[in-house]
Amino acid sequence: MCNVENNMESCPCTYEPCSKKGVCCECIKYHLRRNELPACCFPPEVERTYDRSFERFIGVYTKT
Repeated sequence: MCNVENNMESCPCTYEPCSKKGVCCECIKYHLRRNELPACCFPPEVERTYDRSFERFIGVYTKT
């Protein structure tokens, strides 16, 4: 069973009209269908850009 209230406390998503906030399984499913990752996979400064692409994720976490 989903604990939406608890999830909401730690959800870093800044997209306010998001209907999936706090419902992690729906959020992940939505973003994966769009070839993206959810906000919780990114540091705050990147999350705020709404670029949730796999490419951005790799760029953020790849040491060059």
